[in-house]
Amino acid sequence: MNNWKKLLCSLTFVCLILPVTSISAAAEKPVDHENLVPVREIAAKNGAEVSWQQNTGQITIRKNELTIVVKVGEKQAIVNGQVIPLEHPVQLTKGVTFMDGEFLTEALKAAPEDMFISLLSEGDGNEAAKYVHTSVSGVLSPTLLSQLWGALEGQNGRITSKAIAKQVENNSVHRNVTYTFKTELTNVNITVRMNHDGLVDDLYIAPATPDVYQKPSYDDPSAYTEQKITVGQGDLALPGTLTLPKGEGPFPVVILVHGSGASNQDAAIGGAKPFRDLAVGLASQGVAVLRYDKVTYEHTYKVASQPKFTLKQESVDQVTDAVALLKKNAHIDSTAIFVAGHSQGGFAVPLIIAEDKQHDIAGSILLAAPSSRFVDVLTEQQDELLDRMKQRGLDTEIIQRQVDFYKNVAAIVKDPNYSVDHLPEAFPLQPAYWWFEQRDYVPAELAKTQNIPMLILQGENDVQVSMDQFQNWKTALQGHSNVTYNSYPKVNHLLSSYDGLSIGQEYAEPSNVSKAIIDDIAKWVLKVE
Repeated sequence: MNNWKKLLCSLTFVCLILPVTSISAAAEKPVDHENLVPVREIAAKNGAEVSWQQNTGQITIRKNELTIVVKVGEKQAIVNGQVIPLEHPVQLTKGVTFMDGEFLTEALKAAPEDMFISLLSEGDGNEAAKYVHTSVSGVLSPTLLSQLWGALEGQNGRITSKAIAKQVENNSVHRNVTYTFKTELTNVNITVRMNHDGLVDDLYIAPATPDVYQKPSYDDPSAYTEQKITVGQGDLALPGTLTLPKGEGPFPVVILVHGSGASNQDAAIGGAKPFRDLAVGLASQGVAVLRYDKVTYEHTYKVASQPKFTLKQESVDQVTDAVALLKKNAHIDSTAIFVAGHSQGGFAVPLIIAEDKQHDIAGSILLAAPSSRFVDVLTEQQDELLDRMKQRGLDTEIIQRQVDFYKNVAAIVKDPNYSVDHLPEAFPLQPAYWWFEQRDYVPAELAKTQNIPMLILQGENDVQVSMDQFQNWKTALQGHSNVTYNSYPKVNHLLSSYDGLSIGQEYAEPSNVSKAIIDDIAKWVLKVE
């Protein structure tokens, strides 16, 4: 590989103040057409812009986040602040500037995210780290980046080829470039999240699964519009969507809060997009919906770098930001802002209400929400899955090991010898702080102390949050006259109707949120409003 190619792979994105020199010393020479090409012509073909300073002989070529600076007579290029030697000096002949053709073509084709991925595949973490923004450099360190590719292959088998697909998607926070790689066992997606400065701001790695989602029959695009919004600001800002009913408004609005794990704003899993279904379904009935990418999805490694990351940071703070945003929107009725939490999001709703110091939230909706301590729900969930698999006559050997694992986790969390100030040295589910920080939190007990209209909905076919949790809500809130309860015989944890006994396998198939749930939410919101 030529020296300039090696240097091109190690560009750093910094600014450089260039010295001013005169063009007068640069004598015109015959053009070596075999190696040199006209700068403006090649730049135009590659979608780049060229500017020229006659008094200095400086030519600047810009394409997206890439900036190349050269000078007539000099045998170097400055690429995003990095000096790269050229094979031949830049020449000016009859008013046309010429420079090394191979270098210019390669440089204009080389996107920073491509260079970053290439360096990852080579295990060159030191060079890859030069592409990383300071906000995440603490966790996307040279050491981690050097090991990342090997770790991927250790989990999924050898990566057998270069990327078989590349997809670019922009949101209000990141330019997301997703590469799909084929491995010996499966396909893997690596999403490089680029910030507005052209630096790597985070990564998201997940299995590459086909999108089999199908829009529900109640999705009427003529009944709503969608606006791209940003929730919060700074390093953890989140891209989202505000779905508005057609008409003048102002409209009541529901803020959706995710369950466990890293989820996008649709809460997509397998063949389901429950948050999208809720948004379009409710908007068609006159209720606006705000949804956003979860912080652990959009800022995965950034969050992982915080050893004291809490449930509040994961599921509560964003609602505070969302409420502030909605109160400024002329299309929204600021007296009718509701919050709806699914699964872990519902578990966090009492914390969200407690954080609502100005009492801006008019009511809360719990969707398959745990009412007990998290570790108790976790072990109950495993026992329920084991029992259902036995009912279906399935092999339970692997699940039994999983049950034993989570019961061991629960035992450690409940051990009074440990606390946030004295964490176990080797806790199997990191970050340990998250588990111990909220181990004594019981949602139903906190909700008892609050006086806000609530709608509690539960699927009776839910393998992850049982009807016992639903009954616990009823018991705890029996003295509250402003709480409404509904359960649905066939509905599973994804809020869709399923005829068989749910064990989660059906999540891979296309499904939609039950229309009965959407109807009940819309009716309740409009009544409370």
